[in-house]
Amino acid sequence: MSDSSTSSQTNSIPENQDNNKGSKARQLLGMKGAADGETSIWKIRLQLMKPITWIPLMWGVVCGAASSGSYTWSVENVLIAAACMFMSGPLLAGYTQTINDFYDREIDAINEPYRPIPSGAISIPQVVTQILVLLFAGIGLSYLLDLWAGHEFPIMLCLTLGGAFLAYIYSAPPLKLKQNGWLGNYALGSSYIALPWWAGHALFGELNWTIVILTLIYSFAGLGIAVVNDFKSVEGDRTLGLKSLPVMFGVTTAAWICVIAIDVFQAGIAGYLVAIHENIYALILLLLVVPQIIFQNVYFLRDPLKNDVKYQASAQPFLVLGMLVAGLALGHAGV
Repeated sequence: MSDSSTSSQTNSIPENQDNNKGSKARQLLGMKGAADGETSIWKIRLQLMKPITWIPLMWGVVCGAASSGSYTWSVENVLIAAACMFMSGPLLAGYTQTINDFYDREIDAINEPYRPIPSGAISIPQVVTQILVLLFAGIGLSYLLDLWAGHEFPIMLCLTLGGAFLAYIYSAPPLKLKQNGWLGNYALGSSYIALPWWAGHALFGELNWTIVILTLIYSFAGLGIAVVNDFKSVEGDRTLGLKSLPVMFGVTTAAWICVIAIDVFQAGIAGYLVAIHENIYALILLLLVVPQIIFQNVYFLRDPLKNDVKYQASAQPFLVLGMLVAGLALGHAGV
């Protein structure tokens, strides 16, 4: 019995260490299921910026560069694209997430009390300073990108100011778009798909209404992804009267709304690609929708509250690959 007990304790140590490391990693990335007790102010600041959310915006810039049809692989273009990705990801997505945490501190105290603000790990003046630094750094970089591109009209600056304003009214009263499940989630979806796509396209080509409209349609798939994030906050949203889709329609119905939006609007974009005779790209895009449907059935629809993160990790790579396929198709067609 003594040997068995000792063995059991010994075997549990690595498992506990692994779990702790995983929890710490989730904390740093700003994911659900994080650990608490972080003391490094820079790690706390990074946690507020939720690095895991930067990836879609940085990828959106890549898709926009592809849809411009004018991107060439030179050292200069790679560096400029990287600067635009840095603006869209760490700076502006970081600003968006920080200001969202600032205005969501009461909700987070219920849903995620380990978050930096409700836990008291960072003071309110420090949070406000972080918001302003990220915002003005993003604005400054957007102006420099306009200068590099030789824009007569400062479109990069305008996109940055528009995105920053949208992020503000999404989180802050009195509008606080996130209080409405439809408006809030579409605003979030368009911020993650359309806005960075426009930035990448405008940087290397000429932004036009066709691209604007198509990416706004594509953003309805982003609405579906945004709804997935609401399932972790159902309790707090209901308590504070926020009308997220899971609160308004119930968990099961909201899950179906989510997956229908994701699948239907991707299929709609594929249909447009067929209409402009980009059939191979359309077929690839549809094939990338198939595994998303599979993971929706295997994970998400069976238990949205438990499997939301697992579903995102398994299905979203196919969605973002589909975005690039669509961008390449539009660039190839010269839309």
